[in-house]
Amino acid sequence: MAHGWLTTALIVLPLAGAIAVWILPLQPGQVGATALLIALAEVGLWIESLTRFDFSHRGLQAAQRHSWFSDLHVSYHVGLYGFSLWLVGLTVVVLAASIGYAVWIGRERPRAYFGLMLFLLGAIVGVFVAQDLLLFYVFWEAMLIPLYVLVGVWGGPGRVGATLKFVIYTMAGSLLMLAAIVVFGLSQGTFDLVDSSASGSTWLFLGFMAAFAVKAPLFPFHGWLPDAYRASSPEVAGVLSGVVSKAAAYGLLRIAIAKFPGPTHDLRTPILVLAAVGLVYGSLLAFRAADVRGVIAYSSLAQLGLITLGLFATNDLGLNGAVLQMVNHGLISATLFMLAGSIERRTTTGEFALLGGMAKGRPALATMLMATGVIALAVPGSTAFAGEFAILAGVLRQGWVWAAIGAGAMVLAAMYMLRLISAVLHQQRGSAVTDAALDLRPAELGILVPLVACLLALSAWPAAITDRAFGGRARAAVSRLAGIESIPVRIYVNNLPR
Repeated sequence: MAHGWLTTALIVLPLAGAIAVWILPLQPGQVGATALLIALAEVGLWIESLTRFDFSHRGLQAAQRHSWFSDLHVSYHVGLYGFSLWLVGLTVVVLAASIGYAVWIGRERPRAYFGLMLFLLGAIVGVFVAQDLLLFYVFWEAMLIPLYVLVGVWGGPGRVGATLKFVIYTMAGSLLMLAAIVVFGLSQGTFDLVDSSASGSTWLFLGFMAAFAVKAPLFPFHGWLPDAYRASSPEVAGVLSGVVSKAAAYGLLRIAIAKFPGPTHDLRTPILVLAAVGLVYGSLLAFRAADVRGVIAYSSLAQLGLITLGLFATNDLGLNGAVLQMVNHGLISATLFMLAGSIERRTTTGEFALLGGMAKGRPALATMLMATGVIALAVPGSTAFAGEFAILAGVLRQGWVWAAIGAGAMVLAAMYMLRLISAVLHQQRGSAVTDAALDLRPAELGILVPLVACLLALSAWPAAITDRAFGGRARAAVSRLAGIESIPVRIYVNNLPR
């Protein structure tokens, strides 16, 4: 299409920026500023893509396609749907904020660090725009490589063990996905997601599901989560929780559900059971966590369970709510992890037993944490409430039990977020909090305020995503099929090229 160069530019700009950071003779102080400038230019490219996107159009837009391996019908095929456009937007905003945070912190070995962050940005965008399964896999693996290094080299205590566990889990899932891709592509005669038709293979479906469940993570494939989120630097933990997990949720939506409607229908109930268990289990662990990062990490497990409930409701409300909640949680999680990093820098700890009373004399910190926390606990009028309500309304059509579990988990979310806010800001001042612990600095506010502003904007207008994720006629298409919702993802049959 006419604007396909924009999609390619969204991939190429950060990858080229990474190479430039690695090879140009920049001074240490210039490296971070260059990386941040490139990340902000990426945000500008996405805004340009947003302004040119026709949300009334139901198909692929801004596409480019060039033959790669003609014998196998593999091509460089990229493009954007409405839902993937918003996920790319989440990616560029969170990575720009994360790079800005790392510049403010002053990471050691900046040339390697910022090059890896830019490389990670390009790879994640590639995952969201790839329309060929082998190309998707290339970007998927490229996304994981810098994460291994960023966690293993720049992480905190326990980073080696956390990285090893992360590698083992993700490599096992990736190998299963590669096998599923090869079999699917050869059986279809093409690896192209747009040209290929649906498959009824349960084994291939499970291969994709396993890879995405590990990376999300979904219960019970979350064993790597607490160690990786605690050992990572705050901005990398924010990217892991806020963005990388959404790449897995996107895979569930674009590949597992869209290409395997029969297995999605047949295995919906056990998947909904695992999602509901993960939602409740993660919420309970978050409530019992003894530190700030523990609450954020386990709440991510819970939120991915909620998003999975919405996806496998396979109706308009569930799918639209799931996409909105992906963006919501990505922004919330990234903001909370960077706030956790700011708290740890001032107190040398994130343990609740040693914190407390930080609201006194620190109005900016209190305001940022309160605003993000209140949105996260889904008070009516917030964007998180809109996303969760749409998911629960969608999954209600599959059974009242799922909606009841989801509603109960919303209560648990309020409990663990209020506990976090109270333990940090309002309880008696802990031994780790001294008068020398300053309020948030202007540079920190310059990083965090835009993220909170995005959440407030979505709170005012959640329909910016829910009404624009699947094309202008998506809701009508699903409504006409309301009587046969047991056949999954009719929204895709009507609105995405098969």
